[in-house]
Amino acid sequence: MLPTLFSSSSIPILEQVVNFSEARHNVLAGNIANMDTPGYKASDLSPVKFQAQLKEAVESQRNRSQFPASNIAGANNPISSQESDSNNSFADIRETMHSLTYLDESDVDMEHQVAELTKNQVQHNLALTIMTQQFRLLQAAISERA
Repeated sequence: MLPTLFSSSSIPILEQVVNFSEARHNVLAGNIANMDTPGYKASDLSPVKFQAQLKEAVESQRNRSQFPASNIAGANNPISSQESDSNNSFADIRETMHSLTYLDESDVDMEHQVAELTKNQVQHNLALTIMTQQFRLLQAAISERA
């Protein structure tokens, strides 16, 4: 019952957003830490690719929920092996494209990295806030209080 309860809410989606933003934060922090390293090329996780894959996962989850659970292979597992493979592809790191190259051939721009880090932190905090509210709603429903 609990896996069905969680999979029917937005909690699995929010979990993926939190995981992605945590991984991206580590990459961006590494860029800032290596800013003075000669020849260092900045890396980043693609938010656009993540959002596209998350959208596909949500749509496939909706399509599966339209059929009875007995017709779905692995109905007890809310995340199929195809979706877990796509989650692993979130770890693909791309090199950022900058028109500015420094004399030491690095391409780390402090302002850009801090701006991306800030946007990423806002996304992470928003997902955690919504997830906390979802858990409070579930707790209220379980304890039968409004």
